[in-house]
Amino acid sequence: MASERIAITGMGAVTPIGMGVAAYWENLISGKSGTGKLTRFDPGELPVKIAAEVKDFEPTDFLPKKLVRTTDVFMQYALIAAEEAIKNSGVKADPSRIGVVLGTALGGIATMARTQEEMTRSGSIRLSPHTVPKMLGNVAAAQIAIAHGFQGPSLTVSTACSAGADAVGVGSMLIKSGQADAVVAVGAESILTGLMAAGLASARALSTYDGDESKASRPFDLNRDGFVMGEGGGAVVLESLDFAKRRDAEIQAELLGYANCSDAYHVTAPEPNGRGEIHCIQKALNQAGLLPGQIHYINAHGTATKIGDAIETKALKAVFGEEGAGRIPVSSTKGATGHLMGAGGLTELIACIQAVREGIIPPTINYETPDPECDLDYVPNTSRKQEVKAAMSNSFGFGGQNASLIVGRY
Repeated sequence: MASERIAITGMGAVTPIGMGVAAYWENLISGKSGTGKLTRFDPGELPVKIAAEVKDFEPTDFLPKKLVRTTDVFMQYALIAAEEAIKNSGVKADPSRIGVVLGTALGGIATMARTQEEMTRSGSIRLSPHTVPKMLGNVAAAQIAIAHGFQGPSLTVSTACSAGADAVGVGSMLIKSGQADAVVAVGAESILTGLMAAGLASARALSTYDGDESKASRPFDLNRDGFVMGEGGGAVVLESLDFAKRRDAEIQAELLGYANCSDAYHVTAPEPNGRGEIHCIQKALNQAGLLPGQIHYINAHGTATKIGDAIETKALKAVFGEEGAGRIPVSSTKGATGHLMGAGGLTELIACIQAVREGIIPPTINYETPDPECDLDYVPNTSRKQEVKAAMSNSFGFGGQNASLIVGRY
């Protein structure tokens, strides 16, 4: 079963630049920015005033009122993205053979922070019985299973910024091991709280850019100063290729490779030579059976931190060679969406799938001043028409978590 090929038959997205895959992709290749003034809470004295929020989001437009009342916002994004992916796929199977794997870094932290603030302010300990389920990370996967009657494996992975990518990888492993015919892999996140902004600001991870908010996220640019907090959700439906063919599904791409590894170095800083990133990328290539020159597009982790972007560039050169890396288009879509944390691995994989399907490479927006330490082809500011047979998506997170996915044309 380990050699089972994996088809991707459905996609769904909730992002700061669009609801649904079509809007997300159109705005991505058009160079639209989703960053702006932070409105979800009052940042007060915090140096961080910018975020990439899901705009004009009214959950009752998509979900029943009772479900909205009993779910954290990250769960709502997960449910909406999964619903689109499932409809897009048209997947039908024995319910006990359809699984859900969800990736999230911090689960219901918005509910957690808000509830603690309310208790401190009011002095009351009377809480809704829905409070704890709204905080639990695994309840998002449970809600998707309940909504669709899926009774197969249900897992939640929490590997920081790699969680969405790892959800896809774990889903593929469930299929390859024979435990499911299809898996809905989801990534979802909303960390827009004063608690997270203060914590990340103290670690000097966030941008404190005070110019045009739409230009705050500047991956690989010389003047980048940290990432912009984003939020959203993404989902794909994975199926064994044989199962997808038997039901005559539209196969949108094939998942060719997945790898996960640890830096084993530091809880927040990447290993200075990119050791873990290099190992992860090489493992994914080996699993896909591809040579470095057979990758035609790389969606970089590219968060716009000084250290992270430079080390990722170094890692790509180590794997693909100085000349080879320079020939491959590398873009960071976080310039447009901000950093979606656990949702990023899925939304960025969708960008890779669309690049394969449509022959368009999304740009790295807000790239104005080249950095001598970051000297690859970052597809600056304007999307590019180019054939893409295989694309790689990299996600690297706190804890030295590394994940790489490779998708290709079926």
